[in-house]
This record gives sequence, C-alpha cells and structure tokens, in this order.
Amino acid sequence: MFSQGQLIFGLCFFIAFVIAIVFAYRKDLALHKIFYKGNYKVLIAFLLFITILFVIKIFLKR
Repeated sequence: MFSQGQLIFGLCFFIAFVIAIVFAYRKDLALHKIFYKGNYKVLIAFLLFITILFVIKIFLKR
C-alpha cells in the first residue's frame, strides 16, 4: 500500500510534529493558565449535554 520511503517519511513527520506541538505548548503554558482558567467547566457541560442527547435518543427509540 505504501512504499518503505513513504512510511519512513510519515514516521519522521509524525515525530517532528509531536515534538513541535509539545515545545509550543510548553512555551505558552503560562498564558494558558491565565486565559483558559476554568475551561474544564465548559468541557464538562458539553459532555453532559451530549450524554443527555444520547439518553433522550435511547428512551425515544423504545
């Protein structure tokens, strides 16, 4: 399906991409703590909303 060169390139690209993302996140960590304080509440509300929709779907299907 893929040649050996394509697989090696994909692996190298993935490793470089992960390293770049980790470096960028660590660089902006102080800003994340200031501007994104309390964002877990939004995540919890979103997951709760999706769960409620799923439960409604199950009960209305029966």
